[in-house]
Amino acid sequence: MKLKVYFASKNKNKAKEIKNILSEYNIEICIPEKDLKFPPEDADTFKGNALNKAVFLSKFYPDDIVIADDSGLVVPALNGLPGVYSARFAGEKSSDSRNIKKLLKYMKDVKNRKAYFICVAVVVFPSGENKIFEGRLLGEITEKERGNNGFGYDPVFEIPEIRKTAAELSEEEKNRISHRGKAFRKSGKYLLQFLDKSTLL
Repeated sequence: MKLKVYFASKNKNKAKEIKNILSEYNIEICIPEKDLKFPPEDADTFKGNALNKAVFLSKFYPDDIVIADDSGLVVPALNGLPGVYSARFAGEKSSDSRNIKKLLKYMKDVKNRKAYFICVAVVVFPSGENKIFEGRLLGEITEKERGNNGFGYDPVFEIPEIRKTAAELSEEEKNRISHRGKAFRKSGKYLLQFLDKSTLL
């Protein structure tokens, strides 16, 4: 028996990652069948954006557990940018390539290239109770893109310990160390306790 959890997102790349991460915990990630328009990610924190999406979806699936996340890239030398604006750093109708181009432009003369990916996962139960889980991956911004895997800022985010960008890692390697992997494994371990319960929180 698997624990069914609805994931509040339309991002297929992210959904695929999370399905793989949570598969080891006997959790089935379900994408909403309904054609929903999720609320804009206009909160000023990752937690706020994730919670807004999870609470929104829970209204359509009131008897199920719902999980959502918000994640992004934080560069301290840029006062935390792109931060919560990571997905739309180059504008509302942006793309990964345009976001990366803008980031590298901002980083052109910056010596401190330290950065980190952060993921905040929120689990909302039928009772309305919620739990928050966070994961981070430390790294540095490269001067040019490297690698063909992943998505987002992966091609310009190097992990110092292995001297590879996130885009140079296999899916399995990335999931093992990524910010999203860390946050969702924490949530997976927490959700394991509900597998044998007939009544959820």
